[in-house]
Formats: sequence, structure tokens, C-alpha cells
Amino acid sequence: MSSPSTQNTSRKSEIVTKHIHLSGICGTAMASIAGLLRAQGHRVTGSDAAAYPPMSDLLASLGIPVAEPYAAANLDPRPDLVVIGNALSRGNPEVERVLDERIPFTSMAAILREEFLAPSGLPARNSLVVAGTHGKTTTTSMLAWIFQTAASIRPDFEPSFLIGGVAENFGTSFQLRPTAPFILEGDEYDTAFFDKGPKFLHYFPDSLILTSVEFDHADIYADLAQVQTAFRRLVNLVPRRGVILAWDGSPHVTECVAHAFCPVERYGLAADSPWRIVDLRFADGHSRWSVLLQGQPWAEFTMPVAGEHNALNATAAAALAFRNGVPVAAIQSALAGFRSVRRRLEVRDRIADITLIDDFAHHPTAIRETLRALRQMFPAVDGHSARLWAVLEPRSNTLRRNVFEQELAASLALADRILIANVYQQERIPESERLHPERVVAAVNRSGKHARLCISTDEIIATLAREAAPGDVVAILSNGGFDGIYQKLPVALRAAHTEISPQSESFS
Repeated sequence: MSSPSTQNTSRKSEIVTKHIHLSGICGTAMASIAGLLRAQGHRVTGSDAAAYPPMSDLLASLGIPVAEPYAAANLDPRPDLVVIGNALSRGNPEVERVLDERIPFTSMAAILREEFLAPSGLPARNSLVVAGTHGKTTTTSMLAWIFQTAASIRPDFEPSFLIGGVAENFGTSFQLRPTAPFILEGDEYDTAFFDKGPKFLHYFPDSLILTSVEFDHADIYADLAQVQTAFRRLVNLVPRRGVILAWDGSPHVTECVAHAFCPVERYGLAADSPWRIVDLRFADGHSRWSVLLQGQPWAEFTMPVAGEHNALNATAAAALAFRNGVPVAAIQSALAGFRSVRRRLEVRDRIADITLIDDFAHHPTAIRETLRALRQMFPAVDGHSARLWAVLEPRSNTLRRNVFEQELAASLALADRILIANVYQQERIPESERLHPERVVAAVNRSGKHARLCISTDEIIATLAREAAPGDVVAILSNGGFDGIYQKLPVALRAAHTEISPQSESFS
């Protein structure tokens, strides 16, 4: 086997460099692809409606110019190839110029496969894909960190990766290495206006983790059956020599893997699962658990991240890494040092002993697991539990619709105080399909908790500045910018609490 440095030289010698323009470059996946293409030696440019952090900062650090807003002139000089993001559609001036002039174009998922996973004339990578409605970003980050840690033992374990978030251990969402492992977050969202299939069908996994299957992305899937069809198609791409690690806690997952052509190994809490979690506990800021393999003790893990869902994610990553030859000791070391992903239970600030949490909430199940984990992270002290606030912006394409109103109310009721903003860009959702936050508020209040609808972000901030007290935990739940609340709320809290606690510290 050639050394990594030799492989790197041979790979680069086969690459014909191009000018590649990315329309919609500031999305997480698109910015990451831009970085991978830049690392491959291509000339990369991009454009977006507006450049915004954190991806604008990443692109600037890579020396990739970003034009804004979209314009036909952004394609001057004419690029060799245009990568069109899935947020763009007909009518966009760059899309129209590409079609009018027959400029070669592709999608983010397609170029990932063509340039990196199975490039022409070069050996295909070992594609390790993490898919599922929930947990895929965190699980992908865990798997990448396990392989990175194992590279200290065997350099050929060092992975390339693409993650739909910034992995704290790496400080980035992508990495390109000459070695075989390529670890990917498999997104079920559609690929582009000209390719309405899910992105993950381009990745042809050699091995797969399937964390969960639920109805989501209500803007592109009509129902759960359509979601399951997408995941069944992904399962059908795994070769017989591969393996699928599938969560044991969902009948929908069971249905999706029922006709796999490769071995399927279940993981979770079920007594008959090959990879079974036992003795899960959280104390002193760490989760600890044991894993039985085929009923026999296999490994014990410690990880500085809370939540049963994260123990499940870590066990899936550990099992797939082990099946790909990573030693148990390296897996244990990696998880013991795992630092999570930005916007996943991320502590943003502590002000006057009030803790502000940022979490990428996109679905009632994700909200439920976040609030359950926060109860672990901030347990009762001297018999008094920390008062937990849930501050929700219904922003994802699923939460903006009324498909999960009852489930959303039940999830939010795990908090003590609930503030709900108006639906983000509600005018874009038909009235008959739109979430009605006032109904969610009423349902939460009927459960005995205290919820209210706030007509503006300023009202939310004023309420928290007035009512949040030392010891409280405020979970801000949104998959977007939430009208600048992450910057505005700390200012308001500091102004409201003139005597800042000596323990106050900023994590921004």
C-alpha cells in the first residue's frame, strides 16, 4: 500500500483544474464543497443572496470570493462549471444564464461524488454515510473524530469528511485527505431544481448508519411513506460487502432496512440488539454507559455530552468504526474527548447565572430530546431544579406547518416556561397548512405549564430580561438566525442584571 503522501501526489496528478462557480455558496454544505474543491486545486468563486457568518467567514479564510446578490454578471468570466445549490430555482438570474448559454452545471451532491468519492481514473473512496431524520450531524462528527483519533495509530485511518455543521473538534465542516475513508452526512433533502431526488442517493455508501426515520421536510415530502421510500432507496445502494447500523427503537427504521442486501446490525436499548446500551447514566458533566456486543461485554464509554440520544449516536459511530477496523481503545479515547457540534446544546453565554443555550431545533422530536438532555445537564440542586425556558422560532419547513401541532406542544411542555415566536415568513405558507402558534400555546397551558405567544423578537427579549432569574436555563430553539436574538439577548440581560455574577462568562 502506498503512503498517504504518495497517494496524495498521485491523486492530484490526475486532476484537471477548473474554474468552478457555486451559486448559493453560503449554505453549510455548499460552503463545505467550496472548501473541498479549493483544497483539490480548483479555482473557486461563488455567489449568494447575502453572505453571512459563519460560512462567509469560512469562505473568506479560504480566499474564496463571494458576490452578492445573485446576478448574471457573477458568471463573468465564464466558469468551466457551475454548481447550483438546491435553494435556487428557475427565475434566478444565474440559473437563467446557465441555461441560456449552456454553461455546464451540476449539483452539490453530484460533484461530491464525481470529484471526491469516485473520481474517474482514481480508486473510489470508502464512503461511510450517516443518514436519518435526527442525529446525523452529531453522529457524523463523532465518526469523523473517531477515525481522526485512530490515525495516530494508523495514518490510513485519517478521514476526509463533509458534515452539515461545524464539528468542534475540527473547527470546520469539511476535511480532505488522500486516504480512503470519506465520512459523509447523508441529507434526505432534495438535490437541486433539476434533480428532486435526495442528496444521499449520490453517495453510494459502502457502509451506512441509519439513526431514525420520521416525517420531516413537509415542503418536499407529502407524507411518511414518501420519506420511507427515500430511505429504502438509500438502503438499496449499500453493497453486499457493506454493513448497515440501524437504530432499534423505530418501526419505521425496521421497515426501511427489511430488504437490505447487506448485513444489518441493530443498536440501541432493546434486549435482542447486537449492539446494546446498558447502564446509561449522566453525572459530573459526563455520560457513561456500557455496550454489549451479542450479549457479551464489549466496551465502556465516557463522553462529556448529555442525552440518551447522544449515547445512541455515539454507539452507532463506535459500532461502524469497529466494523471498519478501528480499535476499541481509539474509539473510547475519541468519545472521551468529543466536543459536540456548534448549535447542538451549545452554551452560548452565562450572564448573572442565567445560562443561554443554542440548539438547532427543526422538529418536535429534536426539541423533546434537547429539553430532556438539558434536564440532565442542569439537575436539581438542594432539591430545586433549574427553571428551564424554551424559546422557539418555528422556522424549519416542517415546524412552519401544522402537521405536528400536538407533538410540538407535548415536546415544549417539558420546559417550565415557553415563549413562541410567530411563524417565520408565514406568508409563504398557505393558511390551511400553516402552524398556528396560538393553538400550541393553548395546548401547553392546558398541560399545566406556562406558555405565551410573542409577536416580536423584541418582546421575547424584554420578557426574558424582566423574568429570567439567576439559575435559569434559556434554550433558544431555531434553525436560523432568529432575528439576531443571539446577539441582542445577552445585551439585554446584562443591562437588566447590573450585578453580574462572578461566574459570568461569555462563550460567543
